[in-house]
Parts: sequence; structure tokens; C-alpha cells
Amino acid sequence: MLLVSGCGSAPAEPPASPPTVQVWPPFDSKRARTDRGLLVKVQGGTLTQVLVYEGGEPVPGKLDDTRTTWRTDWTLRPGAEYTVTATATREGAPATVAMGRIRTRTAARTFQVAATAPLPGETVGVGMPVVIDFDAPIEDKAAVERALEVRAESPVEGAWRWTSDTQVVYRTRRWWPSRQRVTVTAHLAGVRAGDGLHGATDSTFSFIVGRRQTSSIDTRTHQMLVLRDGKAAQRMAISAGMATTTEYTTTSGIHLTMDKGNPVRMISPGREKGDPGYYDLMIDHAVRISNSGEYVHAKDNVWAQGRSNVSHGCVNARPDQAAWFYATSLRGDPVTITGTDRVLEWDNGWGFWQLPWEKWQQGSALREMRDAGGWVPKR
Repeated sequence: MLLVSGCGSAPAEPPASPPTVQVWPPFDSKRARTDRGLLVKVQGGTLTQVLVYEGGEPVPGKLDDTRTTWRTDWTLRPGAEYTVTATATREGAPATVAMGRIRTRTAARTFQVAATAPLPGETVGVGMPVVIDFDAPIEDKAAVERALEVRAESPVEGAWRWTSDTQVVYRTRRWWPSRQRVTVTAHLAGVRAGDGLHGATDSTFSFIVGRRQTSSIDTRTHQMLVLRDGKAAQRMAISAGMATTTEYTTTSGIHLTMDKGNPVRMISPGREKGDPGYYDLMIDHAVRISNSGEYVHAKDNVWAQGRSNVSHGCVNARPDQAAWFYATSLRGDPVTITGTDRVLEWDNGWGFWQLPWEKWQQGSALREMRDAGGWVPKR
């Protein structure tokens, strides 16, 4: 029997299809929207590299866990050109490299940050809020709030609260940890804040949280205790408001030092020259703690300090001790006053710590959207 053998070959596997990359807004867009950012997606593979530049600067963005979607961290700048290079791979297939340009539309109306507290580079107390004022009323507060970023070297929980259509305030749940840098960035460029209103530019600033100085004032015992990093730094005999009228009653609650002057002109509220109780005085070493005319300041009435309340609503102390408090105070130092029947309103000056944390959070536009069952996209 003759056995015949031969050789043959199995049919070759067809090469895998290369992955498909999609970019939104599409390449060559001339008037792309700014408020939805830039998105890169791949089908049939994974993204190995995404490079996006605007004005020669890299644009930050993130890949998802599956490495199939990349999106910018923030919105796009109006009237800007973006270059995109996205590389996707798939085993057994050639790589796909998508390259192109996108231009965003210009904004009909723009808004930006008009003022901030703290000031850039300022050293502040542990109770300091972050206050941002805008130069136009904000309609879509959630969109703007989503663009605000607070980064601290020692992070703590905090939340934004809108106090008006042009102002938003960030407060921590507890005092800031002392001696650290905090950086605030408003990623506003391209954010849609209302009909035809978009953010013009990003804004960033940093400040320093200094030593931890807190003060407690008891209007019943007429004493003030200043603690520095938990240790007694000064004990002061004081005189508070005489409480014959509402405006002459010192407010009880958690105040923050707001600013100071030496001297400060103080004029009696609601009274004209010649009226009973009228005064117009220059007061030394005055540290403001509310918007209703309350200061901790110097006054040479040592006969009352430590004994009785005879002021027009302020807290006064011996001139040398008031000068010490003036010299050592930073904006945002907590001053807690007890013993009167007039409560500090949360929106009187920086009385923000008067609100319990849960109520403070209710002023967040993002919290309001979540509570209403709305969609709050992640960054």
C-alpha cells in the first residue's frame, strides 16, 4: 500500500479592524460650543494618549476607567482654537491616530471675577471664608459653582453658598487647619451662566491660613479671652453694649474679624447732630466684627471695663490691650460673643458660622439641584 502525504496551510486570520476615534466637537468646527467641554471616544480599542492644546498650553483632561473616553476637566475658552491628537490601539490591529483642530464660538456677553476675599497672598485666620463677587448676575448658578475649585494643603470639608446673584461664599465645616496654603481657581472660561452669557477667563489666587487665634467674650462677666494655638495669649477686661436699644446691644454669636483701622470714625446710627445720644468720634485701634457697626476697639473708660456694659454696641478694652489685639488680628479670626439677647444674623458681615452646617449646605446650587432630582455631572 502506498501512503501519500502532502503539506497544506490553514486559512489566515483576517487582521483586526483598527479602532475608531470620535471627537466632539467635531474636527474643523468653527463655532463649537464652549460649555460642554471636549470629548474623545474610541470604539473597538482603548485610548493610549490624548493631547489637547490651546494657545500652546496643554488642556487638562482625564480618561475614564475603561480608557475609552477622555474629556476635558473644564469648559472651553470662547473664541479659541484647540488642537487634538488622539491615539487608540487594539491588539492585532494598526493604531489609529486622529489629529485635527476645533475653534470655539465667541461669547455675546461675558462675565468674570470682580473681587475676592481673601486677597491674593493674604494671611488670614482659621475662620476665613472665601468670597467671590462676579461682575454680572449669574442665572445658572450650578454651572458656575461646578467650575469653582478649592485646593488646600490640609484638605477639609467645605461648601459654597450663594448670598446673591453676584456673590458666592465658601465656608469650611470646621476651622481651617492652621499654617497652610489654600488655592482657589474659578474655571470660568466658557461656562454658560445665562442666556448668551459666558465666562471670559479663568481666575486663580492663593492665600495662607496663619496661626489659630480665637477669642471669646462674655458680656455678663465683662471679660475677653484670646487663645493662640490653644493657649491663653491675652485676658482683657471689656465693656459691651448698654442694650438700651437694639442698635446699642452687642450681638451674640460667632463673629469673624473683617478689617481694622486706626483710627476709625464712628457716628451714631439714625441720629443727627443735636439729637439726644448723637456722637461723632475717632476711635483708635478698631477691629470690625460685623456690618452693623460692631468693633473691638480702644477706649479709656477703665472704670467700666470688667464691671458694666456702657458702650453703643461695640466691645471696648483698655487702650494698650486693644492695641495688642489690633496688631495681632488677622481677617477671619473667630470672635465668639455670649450673654446678650440680640443674635448675630448669619448674613450680618461674615456671620456665616451662625448657620449649622446642614443649613449652610442648602445654599449650594448643586445641593439644590441634587435635592430636586436633577443631574449634576461629575468633573
